[in-house]
Amino acid sequence: MFCGIFLPLFVVLSCAWQVTSGSELLRNHSGVPVGMAGRWSSAVMAENNKNDECDLVMNYSVADRCAFVKKTPDCSMEDGFINYLELAFCLLPPNLTPLTIFLCIIWLFFLFIILGLTASKFFCPNLSAISSSLRLTHNVAGVTFLALGNGAPDIFSAIAAFSHPHTAGLAVGALFGAGIFVTTVVAGSVALVKPFAVASRPFLRDVIFYMVAVFWTFLILYRGTMTLGETLGYLGLYVLYVVIVIISAFIYNRQKYSDNTSVQNVTHVPADFHSSDSSDDDVPCLMGRNNLHQEYESEYRPLLPYSESTSQILLSSLNPVDNRKWRRKSWKWKVLKVLKTPLEVLLLLCIPVVDPDKEDRNWRRPLNCLHLITAPLVCVLVFQSGVYGNYMIQGQFPLWLLFLLLGLFVSAIVFCSTSNDCPPRYHSFFALLGFVVSAVLISAAASEVVSLLHMLGVVLRLSNTVLGLTLLAWGNSIGDCFSDITIARQGYPRMAISACFGGIIFNMLFGVGLGCLVQMLQTHADVQVEPEGLLTWILAGSLGLSLVLSFVIVPLCRFHLGRAYGIFLLIFYVIFLIIALLTEFGKIRVT
Repeated sequence: MFCGIFLPLFVVLSCAWQVTSGSELLRNHSGVPVGMAGRWSSAVMAENNKNDECDLVMNYSVADRCAFVKKTPDCSMEDGFINYLELAFCLLPPNLTPLTIFLCIIWLFFLFIILGLTASKFFCPNLSAISSSLRLTHNVAGVTFLALGNGAPDIFSAIAAFSHPHTAGLAVGALFGAGIFVTTVVAGSVALVKPFAVASRPFLRDVIFYMVAVFWTFLILYRGTMTLGETLGYLGLYVLYVVIVIISAFIYNRQKYSDNTSVQNVTHVPADFHSSDSSDDDVPCLMGRNNLHQEYESEYRPLLPYSESTSQILLSSLNPVDNRKWRRKSWKWKVLKVLKTPLEVLLLLCIPVVDPDKEDRNWRRPLNCLHLITAPLVCVLVFQSGVYGNYMIQGQFPLWLLFLLLGLFVSAIVFCSTSNDCPPRYHSFFALLGFVVSAVLISAAASEVVSLLHMLGVVLRLSNTVLGLTLLAWGNSIGDCFSDITIARQGYPRMAISACFGGIIFNMLFGVGLGCLVQMLQTHADVQVEPEGLLTWILAGSLGLSLVLSFVIVPLCRFHLGRAYGIFLLIFYVIFLIIALLTEFGKIRVT
């Protein structure tokens, strides 16, 4: 799977760099020689300042690119901490630009690791704790809080991309590209790993809703504008989807209860009795697995009571490595764990996690008291790319210092009024605090990803759409890919295929809806969504075609997903990717 991801990435970057390097011989489409670059660049600079376009920076001579980036307002990239265009053209000498790009790509994968760790280790567990505190059912929690946790990187990336008109193509490419990737590569891999019979009604329900969302987005791209009513309609469509899921689960459980009461004296139930809906049948299995895990953990408890000191609790809670798991895992897992450990320690210092499945709900008194200091401070320094980090109250008192003093005061009160063994009654507040901090960090990392991808698109002369459907879509979906395949291998392929379609519905509707709504609140105008040529229509058409084929082929196969269907989905994605790349590099065009 890693080869399948990195090989296309290498092909994209290599082809793009060759095209960019070859175009250095000419400064524009008129064939101006390099010797006339000075006079030509001055004329073009005046024209670019008028149009306020940063994408034409590669048309300048190497010596003029840094000055152009600094003088052009469109190159300011205020949505991130780092101005990657200045980093690429001004930090190192021009002959070392390939090295700068290589380092930026490494930083891009590091940002994807931050997104994945924050979402899986902190965002999702706190959302689960919040849903448990609110006493939500599994169905409601699954299509709301769990979907938000799994789709957090996609949602925040889309919001960050829609915040700037020049990066809106990243959001469209990422959402559509992730949709194709998940519904073909991930679903095909699940079918190859574990052939199974998919649940008919949930599958048709999810595919129909997703087709409606894709067709609606296609119409918006065709018109090039999105109004407030359509934005609210996007969010309302997902609310309708949630309502239908809840009603379906209620009807199914009621029918199941009535059938069980009518056959109380029957000792054997047919194996296909519960084949109509898999999403409800898999929940007790996972709960049983969780109970087995708790029993496994109880075997390692000491026979005699042992109380750790405060310093020992702090050190053990900051250790992200489980010694028992470390001995069982392969060397690849260990290498990746070593690389992620420093980042996990930093996140553990800033984000509290509440675990309802543990007896103490993951209460760590010294660390949780430290969170009351670090968490608000991180929010102030990171929110909106650090805008409030230099904010002064009445021009005299730093805002971050105020939050630091308040955190110290509250932390001292909590530390003196609690004990190491028993969590306080207000421990659920830490789940809300962890949710807010992790959301802020995910949003900041997503903004950096969007800014970095925009820079790569400018330097490599790649459109935002192709960057969205490749780098951004792969980076945000690779975690779902491995998790769904793992679930299928463990014997839950129905749950894996439900996650494939259910999660991307949320990403599409909330990603586009919230992204456009945030931009409308900032600009007080309709959102202009301009498709980036033929590639956007190929992307939308391929996603719609894959859904239509699944909608037709799966019922014809009597809802049995075998290896032949999995191979067909993987071939479909490879063909789509080849056509998309050929279109990007001008080999396929509309005459």
